[in-house]
Parts: sequence; C-alpha cells; structure tokens
Amino acid sequence: MILLNDDFIKREKTSINLEDRGFQFGDGVYEVIRYYDKKTFKMEEHLERLQRSAKNIRLQLPYSIEKIKNNLEKLMKESDIKSGNIYMQITRGVAARIHPFPKKAQPTLVAYVTPFKRPLDNMENGVKAHLTEDIRWNRCDIKSLNLLANVLAKQEAVDNESFESILHRNGIVTEGSSTNIFITKNNVIHTHPANNFILNGITRLEVIKLAKENNIEVKEETFTVEDLLKADEVFLTSTTSEVTPIIQVDDIIISDGIPGPITKKLIDLFEQLINAD
Repeated sequence: MILLNDDFIKREKTSINLEDRGFQFGDGVYEVIRYYDKKTFKMEEHLERLQRSAKNIRLQLPYSIEKIKNNLEKLMKESDIKSGNIYMQITRGVAARIHPFPKKAQPTLVAYVTPFKRPLDNMENGVKAHLTEDIRWNRCDIKSLNLLANVLAKQEAVDNESFESILHRNGIVTEGSSTNIFITKNNVIHTHPANNFILNGITRLEVIKLAKENNIEVKEETFTVEDLLKADEVFLTSTTSEVTPIIQVDDIIISDGIPGPITKKLIDLFEQLINAD
C-alpha cells in the first residue's frame, strides 16, 4: 500500500507524473521513520524536522502535521510488516520544467513502508569506514531529495569494502554519507556541532541526551581527521544503523579494533529507549 497525498493506493496502481519537480529537480524533502513491533520511534521529532526542512526550501506542506502523522500511522498499522521503515517525501509538485517555483503546482506527498532488520551484527562487532572529501552543498541541515553527493560517497565506501564514508571539509570531520559521526577521547564524546554542515539526526540527538543523562560528557565541537584516527572510540548513529561502532578507518585500526566501552554503553541505553517507547 502507498500513501499518495491523502489516498491509500495499491502499490501496483501508483504512478508519478514525469513533470513532478521531485523527479526532475530533486525539489522536495523527505524523512525515514523507524518503527519496532508496530510502534513508531520518535515520530514527532521526525515530523518537526520535516517542517523545518520544508520551510527552509520555501515549500508549503500540503496537510497539517497531525494529519500527516495520522496517515503515516495508518499506513504502518495496515502493513503486514511488523518492524521496518516508513519512507515519506514531499515535493513541490507537478509543473512545466522551469527552474523558478511554479505558481499553481500542488505539493505531492508519497509514503510507503519497507521491511528492515536491525543491524545487530554491525552493532556488536563494529564496521569499517572510509575517509573522503565532503563535496556537498552548504545546507546539509536540510533533509532534501538532493542526495547525489551522498550517493557518490556511499558508493566510494562500497568500492573500498567499507560500510560508510566519513566526510571531511578541509580536514574537519563533518558526518557520514548517511550517518552522524562521533569519537571519544579520554572518556569525552566529541561530535560536529549541529550547524548547516551536518544533518541534525534524530538518533544523534537521542544519543547525546542519553550520554548526558548518564554523566558522559559530550562536546559538540569540530574535530579533525587526525583526531578521528587517534580516537579511543569511533561510532556512527542513524535511524537505520542506530548506534554502530567503527573499528577501522581505511587502513587505520581504531584503538584495539573492537567496540569500546562508551559505545557499548550507548548501545545498551539506546536499546532500553527503544523498548521503553
């Protein structure tokens, strides 16, 4: 089942107009919302970010947040997928292909559910990452459909037999191609501040909150590639990866090449948060 605007349509009967600006320009925003055992995880926070992203590209949401939330909940509950992801995107709509905003186009909302297993093996054993230059635009805080640079970075990770690419601008680590990046040094967590150079991840925010509630110091300050490679621990967060240790960056083994104690603690705390919600 697909949610198209305000209608629930069978997947095989769904079609998108070729002149939709999301298809032609990537002119829109999106969210991926995780759910576990038919319970959505931080739905309100995701929808608040959706509002901010839409406002930043001057896109008027076609429905109230409450209506969108209700429709997404219905889409999830009527699916036969017990645990998975809700993908939703809103574009500026259908119009003749010209660059300026069309005056009469109505936004298009599309959402659907996909199965997704928790990455338990990665969380337990850790993953390898690859360093690459951050070539994205300067509004990475907007969760827009323009993801080509992220796609290229992710493929570069795959080409280097890695799970993720860690991006850097002039030697300053920003984030991953689809994740937020953290390091620890001397029992302090460091992560890039939530400005225009990173997407302020929902999982990122929850992990920072969990750390502070458990007396783990967090510094939202920039750190360098050198800091990354000399860190005691490195880990990433995202909606689909939750909290995942990084035990190797290219040819550099992080610490002893095993997930560290702070990362393990955060994994346990995040597990409790999922079960509590």
